[in-house]
Amino acid sequence: MKISELVERTGVPKETIHYYIREGVLRKPRKTGRNKADYNESYVEQISIIKRLQDNYFLPLSVIKNVIKQHKKQSRSEQSSFQFLSEHFRPLDLLLSNEVVGKEAFWEATGLGKKYIDLYQNWDVITVEEKDGLPVYSKDDVIIGKLIAGMGRLGFVPRNGANPEDLKHIADFVREYVTASQKAYYQSNLEKLSQDEFEEKGSQFTEIMSLFFYYLYRKIFREVYNRLHKNHKNGSNEKGKE
Repeated sequence: MKISELVERTGVPKETIHYYIREGVLRKPRKTGRNKADYNESYVEQISIIKRLQDNYFLPLSVIKNVIKQHKKQSRSEQSSFQFLSEHFRPLDLLLSNEVVGKEAFWEATGLGKKYIDLYQNWDVITVEEKDGLPVYSKDDVIIGKLIAGMGRLGFVPRNGANPEDLKHIADFVREYVTASQKAYYQSNLEKLSQDEFEEKGSQFTEIMSLFFYYLYRKIFREVYNRLHKNHKNGSNEKGKE
């Protein structure tokens, strides 16, 4: 495509694109004439990444250059994961967002279908408090709602063999474990801690255990995915030989 089309598709001025190329953030395009160049689809994707990193993460161009370089080396699954997270989960939103009041506002904030909001509320995957007669959803519930909506966009739906109730079982297991472990930890340490120490250690314990669950699940999920991907690839290769 010509640079005029690239400008139209990305919304980034021609001068800015040329600046990205001079700075080495984008590679030089293939020349088709003295003052003409051809830009392929990869430029659209990379400029989109640059914009998201600037708008959502406020990173300087020197850092973005390194991110783009590492992004090119990532596997296809890692690139897809990066794209999804950078599009839908802005760090600033996580810091500034507050609770959401009303089911309509929750639906607008998450994109989760209204019938699924009721379903996941009944399963206690999403929990809701009532204030002044209105349902109130916490920041964590908004994030969970966004993630469930994202699963739907990726095909995690019953017609593809997925069972939404699996999320209920996961939530039940985690709630049971967390309740038991918190009770044991605090009962053993409560008398030793002052109020300030209790609040500080409790907050730190909450965050470190949350990160542990996140990375443990991510690690196991990737291991299983890689095995399935390898088997699928080997099976496709075998069929191709027949």
